[in-house]
Amino acid sequence: MHSNNHVVVRSLSEQIDPQEKAMLAQARNHPEYRHLLTAPGIGKVLALTILLETGDIGRFPGPGHYAPYCRCVGSARISKGKGKGNKYLAWAFVNAANFSTRYNDRIKAYYQRKLHNTHPVVARKTVAHKIALACKPLNISI
Repeated sequence: MHSNNHVVVRSLSEQIDPQEKAMLAQARNHPEYRHLLTAPGIGKVLALTILLETGDIGRFPGPGHYAPYCRCVGSARISKGKGKGNKYLAWAFVNAANFSTRYNDRIKAYYQRKLHNTHPVVARKTVAHKIALACKPLNISI
């Protein structure tokens, strides 16, 4: 059974890798993409995800409007019992928070302070919120 899974993974990788490389090659030309790469915990794939999922960042008047859309803070906009926003951006920023709390000492210390006073999920979302705020200061189109 292991060998069958290995064959499937190899086959999928052969199909995905060229597409990913082409998308990353195009993204490198965007200043917004390069800006995202400067945020803690955001690498090439997360930057590409954020770039594509955000669209025109100019539609958000400020960081305080962008973070709720990323589901990094509570949102007053609720529809059918669910908050509005982009679940893929939420996923990307939580992943950036996971990476940055592991590899960035300053963020790890911030996370530990938050963790002391709250639940681990809330502490992680707080870090994700800070990273989302760091991604908005340039009023550029993403």
